[in-house]
Amino acid sequence: MTVTTRPTGSTSYEIVFDGGSLGNPGKGYGSFLIRSGDVEIARERLDYEGRVTNNQAEYRTLIAALERLRRDLGVEASKATVLIGGDSLLVINQVTGSWKVKNAELQPLRQQVVDHLKAFGRTTLAWHRRDRSVRELGH
Repeated sequence: MTVTTRPTGSTSYEIVFDGGSLGNPGKGYGSFLIRSGDVEIARERLDYEGRVTNNQAEYRTLIAALERLRRDLGVEASKATVLIGGDSLLVINQVTGSWKVKNAELQPLRQQVVDHLKAFGRTTLAWHRRDRSVRELGH
């Protein structure tokens, strides 16, 4: 499911993301929403081919959300402030550099996230409890 409205002209955005897999590894899925204030800009549900781990699905979902916001904002992305929230301590702490990325399969995914973050004016990553992901995204 994809819901879309145009960006509001604001420079502040929030991304909420969550990913997982059935079986770990198994069939992967993810969801994200992007909003500016009270205006929901995008909401997407993703399914991943092949077998992925929970952590791979989390990273891939965050990458998809960042790509979507970059595409929607275009050159204005460099002026945007983006708050990113997820319930994966591993992803949040690896992306911020608080934790090392020991799994070789996650290293390129982390690098993709870091590269996307550079396109925005200011970014903040914050962990939130699982119940918020369920409330916001439905899983």
